[in-house]
Amino acid sequence: MSRRRTRRDFDESDVRIRPNKRGSRPRTKESPSHDDAELGRVVTVDRGRYTVVLDVPIEPTGSDPSEPEAPARVVSAVRAKALRRTPVVPGDVVALVGDTSGEEGTLARLVRIEDRSTLLRRSADDTDDAERVVVANADRLLIVVAAADPTPRTGFIDRALVAAYHADIEPILLVTKADLAQDPADPAGLVTHYAELSLQTVISGRSDAPTSPSSDDDSQEPVLDAEAVTELRQVLSGSVTAMIGHSGVGKSTMVNALTGADRATGGVNAVTGRGRHTSSSAVALTLEPAAGTAPELARRSWVIDTPGVRSFGLAHVGPDDVLAAFEDLVEGSVDCEPGCRHESPQGGCALDEWVGEGRAGEHGPARLASLRGLLSSLSGADEGPQTKRLGLGT
Repeated sequence: MSRRRTRRDFDESDVRIRPNKRGSRPRTKESPSHDDAELGRVVTVDRGRYTVVLDVPIEPTGSDPSEPEAPARVVSAVRAKALRRTPVVPGDVVALVGDTSGEEGTLARLVRIEDRSTLLRRSADDTDDAERVVVANADRLLIVVAAADPTPRTGFIDRALVAAYHADIEPILLVTKADLAQDPADPAGLVTHYAELSLQTVISGRSDAPTSPSSDDDSQEPVLDAEAVTELRQVLSGSVTAMIGHSGVGKSTMVNALTGADRATGGVNAVTGRGRHTSSSAVALTLEPAAGTAPELARRSWVIDTPGVRSFGLAHVGPDDVLAAFEDLVEGSVDCEPGCRHESPQGGCALDEWVGEGRAGEHGPARLASLRGLLSSLSGADEGPQTKRLGLGT
């Protein structure tokens, strides 16, 4: 019978060291360059899955000039681990590796986000530090409001203008449902309200407006004024355009007219006067080119439809940038005392005299009140129902 071995019977030759799984491979701080990655534009984001349209040749694929272009490849992808903390939004141009065939059941890997030219952001409210990226690489911001049903809100338009100028994006105002206004040429007085600004405005009506504008019958989508659709298509050609607006103002209806898509549309609640949400996520769609548009220009034409918003927070925008968006008032602030917060004449603000002399136009007093309301909200000051601009009608 063998005796039991004791500690003295062991030496270092009896010790077996198991290799570390992580340490068994050579370490490197160099990340793969992914030179073979293919570039594409993110069109939708859905619970960690990204739908990307890959670039396609501009010229016809065959020798026959009449042969149509190759169809765009639509690829489903997931983010690489290194990008998990980086937001990816519609409009982003990204690099993909892996299976980029676009066949059903395939999945590519998103490994890089190309440099963004612009980034449109908003916050839940003016005191919320958490920012939300809305769209990337937009050249223009189409601010959509209805002439009526729901009532247009100048406070929302002003906020959208501030966000656009801060992001270096060209804003365009689209007024829909002009057929419901008393003056279709100046629906709800919005044209004259912003007359002192270099803001391009497009007015759109409905050729077969329902007899009851608050009807719950959404079975038939209204036919838009063809002239307005043509004008807007020409204005947006060759650019990436983001569309924002409250629910029920007709964003999706216009998107369908511009792109040939079939986005769901909805009406306005007759009791609350608010629109029903029909778009749950942002989606980028190709703009149908206007007649005579060059092919290379048509390929760069995108429209990004965003869900209807209740508010547009500007916590990421500083007071000076807010004032810069009010170009009809900026010149009047030159005579303000140093450190002026533009709250009142008692604080040394020269804007009251500027507006009082009519140098900001007929709507100068309302514009100054909107500016001060925004500055007060950004500073976290309490606003009463009589002074809060966001949510007020014209």
